[in-house]
Amino acid sequence: MEWQLIESDADLQAALAAVAGSSVVAVDTEFMRTNTFYPKVALVQLCFGDRALLVDPLAITDTTPLAELLTDPRLVKVLHSASEDLEVFQRWLGVLPEPLFDTQRATALLDMGFGLGYSGLVKLICDVDLPKGETRSDWLQRPLTDSQCEYAAQDVAWLLPVWRHLEDKCEAQQKDGWVLADGRDAVATFRASSYDFTKRIKTAWKLDKRALGRLVAVCNWREEMARSRNKPRGWIIDDQACLQLAQNDPQSMEELKSRVELPHSVQRRHGEDLLKVLAAQREVPEAELPARLPGPLDAAQRRQLKDMKAQVRAIAAELGCAPEALLQGKDYELLLREFHGEAVEQPLHWQGWRLDLVLAPLRASLGGAG
Repeated sequence: MEWQLIESDADLQAALAAVAGSSVVAVDTEFMRTNTFYPKVALVQLCFGDRALLVDPLAITDTTPLAELLTDPRLVKVLHSASEDLEVFQRWLGVLPEPLFDTQRATALLDMGFGLGYSGLVKLICDVDLPKGETRSDWLQRPLTDSQCEYAAQDVAWLLPVWRHLEDKCEAQQKDGWVLADGRDAVATFRASSYDFTKRIKTAWKLDKRALGRLVAVCNWREEMARSRNKPRGWIIDDQACLQLAQNDPQSMEELKSRVELPHSVQRRHGEDLLKVLAAQREVPEAELPARLPGPLDAAQRRQLKDMKAQVRAIAAELGCAPEALLQGKDYELLLREFHGEAVEQPLHWQGWRLDLVLAPLRASLGGAG
């Protein structure tokens, strides 16, 4: 496998000019994220044919050509399990790759395996065992070794034959539009993401509105702090501490130390700030507090959910898809709550091809059962 390590703006511009007019590019990234909130991009791999371009983000200063490449509407970007790469590009370049063909998503829609890793997919389609020697490599070290470059080149190079195989099968089954639509949804969802971290805390549904307001405020404070310090959320305070703060509402440092399990270093660094966050919540009018979270499904609802999953398995068998590719696990409960009259925010992937093929039959079935 031929590869070129690109370590200057001029080389990047020349390399991309040489492949201008291409219709598809394979894309991969190497990054580090051991003690930071944001990923540190260490290498970007591109492959247009039989040669890999290894772009060193620590060496180039003008990222405009890459941003233009990733947003070129005429150029399909092929990635495998793209979610982490999306975060890398959004943070580093401020853009996301579109149009996006995710080979992991395509594999599931073709019922060739759900959540299949890249090495497994290359083995399945190309009967090639990818090298694993640099899996835990320090990609931020410089200079990069030939072994690292060869590993990175192999990673991106096999994406194109994998894509060709999957694209042919998708076209034969009229699913190529499904994969690209899912890519658009993934990008749009990532771009608009505003994750509610109270949903990570399983017992948050037990909190009354006032306590839930405290939990939301503490989680929001932690998010801002993690981003500003570029540290993992758990390094600021963990989920259990967030819940204890919401439940106990300490009003002094003495109460904070006795009611909340926080390391001494966190008490010293953030104790007063947390008390201020809680104090501000006591001034919030009742009408502005968040609605209580829904409790667990009851026995009848759990039976309905089980029936829904069985129906989706049947639909998946007819469509030749992995059931998990049609709906995510959380979709079932969301649909069930919608049926029972709760206001729910519909995910983007509930539109498009899934609306008629999956959502409509499920809603009709629920209506008939009701």
